[in-house]
Amino acid sequence: MTLTHSELRAVGDDDAPATVVTEVDGIPVSALFAEAPAPRAVLLALHGGSTTSAYFDCPGHPELSLLRAAHRLGYTVLAPDRPGYGSSAPYADRLIPAAVRVDLMFEAVEAFLRDRPRGAGVFLTAHSAGAELAMRMAGDPRFTDLLGVELAGTGYRYHPEGAGILRTVGPDSPRPPGVGDLIWNPPRLYPADARRGASIAVPAPPAETEAVADWATQVFPALAAGIGVPVRFTAGDHERVWCNDVTALAEVGALFTAAPRVVLNRQPNTAHNISVGNTAAAYHLGLLAFAEECLVTAEHGEFTGPTPQLDGGTVPPER
Repeated sequence: MTLTHSELRAVGDDDAPATVVTEVDGIPVSALFAEAPAPRAVLLALHGGSTTSAYFDCPGHPELSLLRAAHRLGYTVLAPDRPGYGSSAPYADRLIPAAVRVDLMFEAVEAFLRDRPRGAGVFLTAHSAGAELAMRMAGDPRFTDLLGVELAGTGYRYHPEGAGILRTVGPDSPRPPGVGDLIWNPPRLYPADARRGASIAVPAPPAETEAVADWATQVFPALAAGIGVPVRFTAGDHERVWCNDVTALAEVGALFTAAPRVVLNRQPNTAHNISVGNTAAAYHLGLLAFAEECLVTAEHGEFTGPTPQLDGGTVPPER
């Protein structure tokens, strides 16, 4: 298992991440990567469905980039293309079993980071369908230096507007009619050239349908109970795939029974695709503030808990 492209483009004033590729058992895995000389920690970001790692570094909008913001704050940042996306897309049929995808990602991350310094450890964030892989990894004993987890764009109960549409997802209909309206509305919350994934959309692999089939009813609760690090869970106030009211957020928080701290956040003026919306920078600063808290906790002492809570103690009303 070796890096097939190890020459990283120099990160200049704009903190642009480089595209890198490694190989695991004959399967190439691509990623966006920017290394800090002496990182405070590593930020590992897993994108959602029907996109790639570009979700965290939206073309034409460096001001919205999570990867650039984190790198400026002293993090080494790594955003792999999940199994079945990017360089591994031609091998998607081999990557349907969850255990195969988890193994591939662990080995790829290890190959990308190798002997590079990781600072205090790794902070893991994921969006939407990427939460499935992230939560499996977060509960895996191999993840010995995990500092904390941020999840967004997922949930425990479908929003009434999304329930009927998403229950029709299957092998013959991986993206049924109406999904675009669910995740890209209202248009005013996104830059005009980013709406409906204009610059980042790609086909979803077969594993995507398999992975989310029993997500809300079985997989999400089971995986949540196995995560033993601090967790922050964010829902946009205009989220229409998943319920985002106070009761729904509290239900989600209660699932993380092993986490020493659970923070619940509803992000104002934000729809499903939170990291490419007009409020992405605000969301990313909150995410990185939580990562900072996890980093300090790892260095100076544990939180006591679990103590599910809402950021700021309130949930802003829907508009």
